[in-house]
Amino acid sequence: MTKHLGLAVMLLLSFFLCIGNYAKAGKRAMSTLSEQKTGTCTGVVKDSKGETLPGASVVVKDANALTAALNGTTTGIDGDFTLNNVSVGSTLIVSFIGYQTLEVQWNGTPLLVTLKEDSKTLDEVVVVGYGTQKKVNVTGAVSMVGAEVIESRPVANVTQALQGAIPGLNLSTTNAGGQLDATMNLNIRGTGSIGDGSVDNPLVLIDGIEGDLNTLNPNDIESVSVLKDAASASIYGARAAFGVILITTKSGKSGKVKVTYSGDVRFSTATQVPDMVDSYKFATFFNAAQYNTNGGYQFSQETIEKILKFQNGEYNDPTQPEYYGTEAGGDGKWTCYTSSFANTNWFKEHYKKGVPSTQHNLSLSGGTEKISWSFSGGYLQQNGLIRHGHDELDRYTINGKIGAVLSSWARMEYSTKWTRTDYTKPQYMSELFFHNIARRWPTCPVVDPNGHWMREMEIEELENGGEYKTNKDWFTQQLKFTFTPLAGWTIYAEGAIRVANEKTYQSQIPIYNYGVDNTPFIRDSGYGTVTNVYDSRFRQNYYATNIYTDYIRSFGNHNAKVLVGLNYERYNQDALSGKGYNLTAENKPYLSQTQERHSVSDSYWRRATAGYFARLNYDYNAKYLAEFNIRYDGSSRFLSNKRWAWFPSASLGWNIAREEFFGNLGNSISTFKLRGSWGQLGNTSSNYDSFWAWYPFYQQQNISSASSGWLIDGKKQNTAALPGIVNSTMTWETVETWDLGLDWSAFNNRLTGTFDWFSRTTKDMIGPAPVLGSVLGTDAPKTNNCDMRSRGWELEISWRDKVNEFQYGARFNISDSRSKILSYPYDGAFENQSYGGYYNGKYLNEIWGYSTKGIAQTDEEMANWQAKNKPNWGSNWGAGDIMYKDLNGDGIVNAGASTLGDHGDLKRIGNSTPRYRVGLNLDASWKGFDFSVFFQGIMKRDWMFGPGEPYFWGAGVGMWQAAVFEEHMDYWREDNRNAYYAKPYFDTNKNQQPQTRYLQDASYIRCKNIQLGYSLPAAVLQKVGMSNCRIYVSCDNAFTITSMSKVFDPEVLDGPWGAGKTYPLQRVISLGLNLSF
Repeated sequence: MTKHLGLAVMLLLSFFLCIGNYAKAGKRAMSTLSEQKTGTCTGVVKDSKGETLPGASVVVKDANALTAALNGTTTGIDGDFTLNNVSVGSTLIVSFIGYQTLEVQWNGTPLLVTLKEDSKTLDEVVVVGYGTQKKVNVTGAVSMVGAEVIESRPVANVTQALQGAIPGLNLSTTNAGGQLDATMNLNIRGTGSIGDGSVDNPLVLIDGIEGDLNTLNPNDIESVSVLKDAASASIYGARAAFGVILITTKSGKSGKVKVTYSGDVRFSTATQVPDMVDSYKFATFFNAAQYNTNGGYQFSQETIEKILKFQNGEYNDPTQPEYYGTEAGGDGKWTCYTSSFANTNWFKEHYKKGVPSTQHNLSLSGGTEKISWSFSGGYLQQNGLIRHGHDELDRYTINGKIGAVLSSWARMEYSTKWTRTDYTKPQYMSELFFHNIARRWPTCPVVDPNGHWMREMEIEELENGGEYKTNKDWFTQQLKFTFTPLAGWTIYAEGAIRVANEKTYQSQIPIYNYGVDNTPFIRDSGYGTVTNVYDSRFRQNYYATNIYTDYIRSFGNHNAKVLVGLNYERYNQDALSGKGYNLTAENKPYLSQTQERHSVSDSYWRRATAGYFARLNYDYNAKYLAEFNIRYDGSSRFLSNKRWAWFPSASLGWNIAREEFFGNLGNSISTFKLRGSWGQLGNTSSNYDSFWAWYPFYQQQNISSASSGWLIDGKKQNTAALPGIVNSTMTWETVETWDLGLDWSAFNNRLTGTFDWFSRTTKDMIGPAPVLGSVLGTDAPKTNNCDMRSRGWELEISWRDKVNEFQYGARFNISDSRSKILSYPYDGAFENQSYGGYYNGKYLNEIWGYSTKGIAQTDEEMANWQAKNKPNWGSNWGAGDIMYKDLNGDGIVNAGASTLGDHGDLKRIGNSTPRYRVGLNLDASWKGFDFSVFFQGIMKRDWMFGPGEPYFWGAGVGMWQAAVFEEHMDYWREDNRNAYYAKPYFDTNKNQQPQTRYLQDASYIRCKNIQLGYSLPAAVLQKVGMSNCRIYVSCDNAFTITSMSKVFDPEVLDGPWGAGKTYPLQRVISLGLNLSF
């Protein structure tokens, strides 16, 4: 599949590139609809150096849009053009990518048009640590996208818009799937650490201070820069060991007041849910699995006949229980499972289609030469797919920025941000619910004959079993002063404070089912039969201070910039929670109304980091480039003698295109820059989910009240545990990165690209504690004893051009990385280590499995095969079972001692690391119409579902854990010998061991977004005082190309309770409107 996907991507890219090349070949002239034929206009277009510009657009300016579109051409290979039927005195519009558009008047004689280079293109800057740099002078691995990438898709959060947009920035779905409050896994350049308690998340800075991408309104973002190597990230020290994401939000600009509005209404449907079989197929499969297991059947012939009658509509009297697919049972309850005969698709029952949501954003900005300002507000209402109960996420954002010139040498900037999210769902919509959906058999009805939700089908729990709610507020204030006492010398002083408050609430209300006589009876749904309420509060205060200064000086062609400064950050947080049971009334589910078993807990945490940093930038005529960084960082997590450490980096660049020997190539290639970097960073990041994570050098002794397992005088006693041991030698993890890169731009920046190769080594990771005797009485302390290396590469190519009024572009990126264990402690011989654990030389995410020959078609074939290939597991092998291969020649198929030295017949059959991550964006616009399509995917990934995973195998670990989907019906039987699946069994997974036959190709290409829009002409808008009015239709997750099992979404393979058992991702169709005044 990888080969075909790669070919498709390159063909799409080549198609767009060829449009421009074909359109520019030779001299072309276009006819005009005008009846006035006064002459032929000719001319030549050159740049400021006198070089001709082939491919420049020349169009007659005309109030009639259609006439203007047809009376235009592009310059030929010598920069010349010819336009027929042009009236003397007409105005021509001449434009070219990378140059300023020019209007000239034709007076009847040949024209010589000179275009000036667009300074915005020449001076394009990227945001880097504590400032900006010209893109052509950057020597580190930095990628940047602007607001147009973020705003172009009506997504719910920023991470969705960034997925696939930047090479090396990897975003993947978590086990929570498409749940409304779910976040995405985020890393730069792959796995960076396997250290115990360590994390490899990049540092996220929003307007210079640490923040959370999920708190942002995508419409408020101006740009996103990703610092990927140590040279570019080291200025931020220990927090930036695995890269930095710099978010810059929008600011006001001088000029008249600008008002913009964007809004949409969107409709969501699950991208992928299993195709559940009907009741007859279900009964057939279950009977086959039971017969293969012990010769019995789950469904009687009488029940199967009722199933067929129900599906044929023969039960048509609503007053009879058979109409609902059930009967009165001997226990006074309505029958279900093996004794019912309805036909319910539980995925369709639980997930709605076309669920409406909406988003609205309004911003105002403006200013003068002395003051600029901007204010924006946004509202997102996102409804979930759940049919029973209701899940909803509401987000409110308000941002404000004011910049003021206090004097000729002083400027002030103040910004405030507020984000509120409210999330609610049925408390029963938990991991267990998603586990249970397919465990509810299609033979079970939705409602019983008395009109109640059918017992045990969990609908009542969703509807009336209580709520789960979270309310989160983030309030951020920033103040920055900029002083320029001397030309070239600037001093910055900025401070920020953020207050985060979170409230989490959950009520659990026992539910009632009803018997045949309509009598209610209480049901224990896994959370008891007594009402209870949980309520918690969390507060975090974050403080940040940055004081730094830079000085810029030029001596002829020598340019230098020096930056020095200090940074301090502090986190203070505390939490308080309480729980109680037995509410006074179910309709008053408040903690104050609970009457029994009250409990409370609280926590208080503090941490801080500080650093001193310096950077030197030098370039000679933008030809030879150098950058040196140093940071001295301290963290409160370490003891005083380990608290501070130095982190240096250096990078060099050479823009060969500026060399004289580059010759005439310089006319076509403006940038051809080689660069290389090296740097070291310390990692102090943690999940901060335990006492040790916050304070690894403090002894921990757990003390709790009334928690003993025994009673004295009828009361539980206070308890204390033995304190742990602290390792005073533990120190920073060190991350060392090498990076080699190449940047280029050609054909007046129509073609741009970058390539990077990197090697990142994480040293002294926190690994397993040494094995000590049990007489110690407590666990051994953790220590630095592991090393790992990640290597990979990244490529990004973009093309943008214009043919008359038709503009088009293509942007393609691909990246790859692998992580390998260099050093991992083991007390013993190397070959005695488990093949499934960490060991020296292991690539992360290896898949081990058996080789197989196929499915035996007869008992005789199986007997002959197992004479030399006998598995040491399972029994009663025969036709329809898997034939495993003996690879070591001992006649037995097994895992040996499950060690590297003796792994029997197991071998490495794949690797689940995502490889060759790709993103492709194609866009075009003409006369107000615009079209774009964005693809994202993974070109190589293996996946093996474990034994007993019901969503993949169907049956295997008992009938109550089984699931039956349409794919599972392709199982071996006498009338289906060429089946994909082996014979199904209950209570055995002998055919489901990891193996080559069922190794999945988890690669995919997904159309993440396809969009069509139309902007009204300026002439129309001016009449109503508007500058822009665009309407569009958009579709996210439109389709997916994959050879993966159709049961699964290739982006969501895992689940908390098993593969695929999670909230589905959504396909979203949006209708939107953008307005500007």
